[in-house]
Amino acid sequence: MPAKAPILYPAQARLLRDLGQRLREARLRRRFTVSQVAERADVSRPTLNKVEQGDPAVTMGTYLRVLTVLGLEKDVSALAGEDPVGRKLQDAALAFPRRAPKQSVRRKNDPPKENISGALRASTDQDESEPA
Repeated sequence: MPAKAPILYPAQARLLRDLGQRLREARLRRRFTVSQVAERADVSRPTLNKVEQGDPAVTMGTYLRVLTVLGLEKDVSALAGEDPVGRKLQDAALAFPRRAPKQSVRRKNDPPKENISGALRASTDQDESEPA
């Protein structure tokens, strides 16, 4: 787990607490003890307690392992499955702003490119104007 829990907005913290509560209720419905689920998920009992409290410092992988032990891992595939805003943007084929072309970087000892190309142009212009 990270040393410091990430800061969440209240609505996000509520979502995690609710998820933890649902996981706890699922464990109790199956009559699993904290020790059984922790052992099967390969986490410590204090970590499982943090999962059931909705602690944001617990990794997503740990939540997924607990879901798998409880037989609820298929519910994860529903996360972000529907993307109505993204679909509307895709259907509208909105043009995304393009990045400006990169400018060439001149090195200290390199002569300016304009002078070289200008000199080449001038020499080719002279060659064309001279009679053969």
